[in-house]
Parts: sequence; C-alpha cells; structure tokens
Amino acid sequence: MAHTYLLFDFGTDEEKAQLARHKLEGWKQAFRLDKKLQYKLERAEDESKAESAQAEEPSEAPKPEKPKAKSKAKSKAKEAPATEEAPAANGKVNLLVRLYFSGHEKLTEQRWLERIPSEEPFKQASPRVVRQGEAQFDEIVKQFDTLG
Repeated sequence: MAHTYLLFDFGTDEEKAQLARHKLEGWKQAFRLDKKLQYKLERAEDESKAESAQAEEPSEAPKPEKPKAKSKAKSKAKEAPATEEAPAANGKVNLLVRLYFSGHEKLTEQRWLERIPSEEPFKQASPRVVRQGEAQFDEIVKQFDTLG
C-alpha cells in the first residue's frame, strides 16, 4: 500500500483550518475511510507557547468569583472564545493529510487526490501533494509521525 500526503498551509487562519478538519472528519465518517484518510494539524511553536500562557490566565481570574456560581459560568463562557481567537493571529497552522489506499484502489485514491484540494477550505491553503518515492517524502513521514 502506498502513502500519499497532502500538505495545506492555512497561515494564521485557525478558523479555516478547523473548517477543513471538520470537513475531513465528515468525509471519514460518511465514506468509512477510517484508516485510509488520516490528518493532523501542526501549529507553530510560538502559538503553543501563547496558548499555555493564556490557559493559565483564565484559571486565575475565576477564583475570586467562587460565591457566585451563575456569574462564574457566564464569565468562563465569555473568556473561552477570546482565548480561541487570540492564538489565530500568532502562529501558522498546517494540515497534513495522509491517504493510504491499497493497490487495487488506485481509482479511489486518484479521486480523493483531485477532490480534497478542489474543495473550498482547501483551495486557498496552497495544496501540495507528496507521493511515496519523492525527495521530501521521508521528511514528511517523520513530521506526520511526530505530531502524534
């Protein structure tokens, strides 16, 4: 079975990356592509540091509001969207998609290779296809495996 990787660079647009992830997840379920279509999101290191710093701030803020249970729940709901939007401006988001079809499924693999980059959230993310045997293939396999 041959692996094929699709690389998408969403830049700092976390919302489009999540939309693409949601679309892939829908396809996986609808077409039963459990092991055949796998994906991982890669975020820049700067963004992960910003997320950890922002994750600490909201945990400190609600402590003084312990007597008020209702207002505490509302404050958490208000803070959650702010922490999700802030990292989008800091780091780059890359999406790695691995297609893993057997030899007799060449036509299906070709259809997915044409379909995924042509769909809406993927079009603007500068899609790049790397097949087994190409120069960058080993590097991308290591990158995919380290994302865990």
